[in-house]
Amino acid sequence: MYKMIDWTSSMKQTFEYYIVDPGTWKDIKRVDNVISSTINRDSLAETLGSAAINMTETIDECYIRIYLVAIQNRIQEKIPLGTYLVQTPSYTFDGKTKSITMDGYTPLIELKENYPPLGYSILEGENIMDRAGQIIQDQARAPVVRTYNSTNLIYDFVANSEDTWISFLYDLIANDKHTLGLDEMGRIIFEPEQNLTSLQPVWTYNDSNSSILYPSLDVKRDLYGIPNVVEVVYSTGTKFFYAVAENWHADSPTSIQSRGRRITTRISKPDLVGTPTQEMVQEYANRMLKSLSSLEYTITYTHGYCPVRVGDCVRLDYDKAGLKNVKAKVVSQSIKCEPGCPVTEKAIFTTNLWSDYR
Repeated sequence: MYKMIDWTSSMKQTFEYYIVDPGTWKDIKRVDNVISSTINRDSLAETLGSAAINMTETIDECYIRIYLVAIQNRIQEKIPLGTYLVQTPSYTFDGKTKSITMDGYTPLIELKENYPPLGYSILEGENIMDRAGQIIQDQARAPVVRTYNSTNLIYDFVANSEDTWISFLYDLIANDKHTLGLDEMGRIIFEPEQNLTSLQPVWTYNDSNSSILYPSLDVKRDLYGIPNVVEVVYSTGTKFFYAVAENWHADSPTSIQSRGRRITTRISKPDLVGTPTQEMVQEYANRMLKSLSSLEYTITYTHGYCPVRVGDCVRLDYDKAGLKNVKAKVVSQSIKCEPGCPVTEKAIFTTNLWSDYR
């Protein structure tokens, strides 16, 4: 994708805006009165992002697609950055010119605006992704890229009275380990849930002279609440088991010895299969201590545009900041459609702080 452009070298960048026909999902008219725009992609937002587009003249509610046009060594690439349903909530006037701010919503907004019928259900045995694709096709105008060969429901799946179509779909496709996504053309896609360890970096940011990474970045971590003791209680009418796992390792920053105090998590409803024994409960406590002893880092940085999407894995090799060969998953981006096309990106990675227990 866009292999002819070297994103680490200089180029000319401009931006183009087009009204999109919601029936064909094709560009039908270029918009020439845009002053600036900002695109926000966010994996934690229900509709996965938004946009703000500043214009000199108002237009009625419509879908607008934004392109970055990159020209390098006489080669021109037109890269779609997103498609947004825009409307005009406000404008300003300085005595000479009018500046109109258009709020932009991703095509997923159409799935948030309406509710399934009360009592709506999908019956046991129906194919999960096939039914999800059909719902999107019926409820939204954006094209949906269908996924096949998925699993079938093992029970009736019923909508809650508070569910919108989008919340219902998120819960439905989670049964097949998928989540909703968008491509840069604004088509609705299904993305498989993946752990960071299973992903391969699509881009490396480093501190070399040719890097597109800006020099400053922000790293946050939160040790508070990470336990160094896990207690597990299993109780039925006839059986009672209790197990405890403790982190005493001197090299672990969250151990009892390192922190000088105990931080305990108690699990009273362990997820155990079969007929539990004391040994099974103890092993469960050990596993949970290891699982909960992970520290999540959040890194915020800015770089010049490159074809990295939210959900991609990137490698951070920024030796000056103490980040050496770190794999991180991109969770949000803010793209300023201006010369240089700076992208402020947020990524997360985890480190395991547990190494021993007794």
